[in-house]
Amino acid sequence: IFPACCSARYNLALLACFGFFLLYALRVNLSVALVDMVETNTSLAKNVTSNVCPEHSSTINAPRNTTGVKYSWDADTQGWILGSFFYGYIITQIPGGYLASKIGGKLLLGFGIFGTSVFTLLTPLAANLGVGYLIAVRALEGLGEGVTFPAMHSMWSSWAPPLERSKLLSISYAGAQLGTVVSLPLSGLICYYMNWVYVFYIFGALGILWWFFWMFLVSDTPETHRSISHAEREYILSSLKDQLSTQKSVPWRPMLESLPLWAIVVAHFSYNWTFYTLLTLLPTYMKEILRFDAQENGFLSALPYFGCWLCIILSGQIADYLREKQNFSTVCVRKCFTLIGMIGPAVFLVAAGFIGCNYALAVAFVTISTTLGGFCTSGYSINHLDIAPSYAGILLGITNSFATIPGMVGPVIAKNLTHNNTVEEWQMVFYIAASINLFGAIFFALFASGEVQDWAVSGYHLHRN
Repeated sequence: IFPACCSARYNLALLACFGFFLLYALRVNLSVALVDMVETNTSLAKNVTSNVCPEHSSTINAPRNTTGVKYSWDADTQGWILGSFFYGYIITQIPGGYLASKIGGKLLLGFGIFGTSVFTLLTPLAANLGVGYLIAVRALEGLGEGVTFPAMHSMWSSWAPPLERSKLLSISYAGAQLGTVVSLPLSGLICYYMNWVYVFYIFGALGILWWFFWMFLVSDTPETHRSISHAEREYILSSLKDQLSTQKSVPWRPMLESLPLWAIVVAHFSYNWTFYTLLTLLPTYMKEILRFDAQENGFLSALPYFGCWLCIILSGQIADYLREKQNFSTVCVRKCFTLIGMIGPAVFLVAAGFIGCNYALAVAFVTISTTLGGFCTSGYSINHLDIAPSYAGILLGITNSFATIPGMVGPVIAKNLTHNNTVEEWQMVFYIAASINLFGAIFFALFASGEVQDWAVSGYHLHRN
């Protein structure tokens, strides 16, 4: 096996990493900018700050820019604005996977990010025209982002040698966590020193710049790549030769009857419940319960995702090492990593609800919880490629559709449970997330598979008849 660095498949992983970095930056920048876009008195009417914990006196008197336009949106309207993204996102998951298997992932992923960037640039204009326009633009961004993960999975099905899957996929998808890490504090700084409109202009422009590199440097398969070495092309193709299907039609029925696929669906749904609840509500919890302004400390809101990013990269290396050098079976690695990545976060999340006003410990527990979740990337998250490489994009579309529901429902339920912002109410939110996580981990451990399924290889139709 020739050097990994400078190889075409690692270049693809790095470019994809930048792509997902921008995707998540474009996704979370609104949560930060929204605080600056709303008039202060309108959002206070709905939120009750609890008096459980003492105030932290940490007001910094830096010159703050206040030239940005302010809108009078109440808490419900803000909820709709933040949630609208997922309504677009859920629609294009399965079509995205199907299209990627037909036209290839390169164009789909490229234009998904390109489209999202263009709508991000239009966000300030839409906000000026009215709430309806802003919600529409966010939903359209969701449509664009919905195709990206299925398209990437589809590309990896022809690019990733089985024993390097965890490494390559963890590098490319870790960009998403890194995007969250960088864009949370950076958006805060841009709002603070410039004006909230620049949050959208800067990230949108970067997305369009990335698109030029992607279209020029990447190709759908090793066969069509311009500068890949002969040795690397042969190595990738020979490693995949018994795993891919040549049939043109998608075996929908056996696919949907497959228990290993449903194991991934349940795990993906459960993991995302905790992930989205934290992503959208962590700043609120810190501010209302711990009386500690996460806005001023964007770095602390970003810390959990930095831990997760490190964990994804490291666990990808460890997972492939265990499979290749220690001869662990694929299914054993996937199950163990999923159990660590789901039970660990559940334990620390519940603990975070019980530590009173010690906010250093609260930040530590939430950080450990999110960090351990990184193990799931080398667990259930790339299991689609183990069970059906040819249809990995479609499978991810199916599981991600289910896994988007927590993004739409979780924060709404959590908001409804925490009307009075008491510690007990928040403990309830953490309990629910933890028990859903626990259920998903156990279900996956019982029913997951690491083998290519019969319905996913070429000869399948011949055996059936």
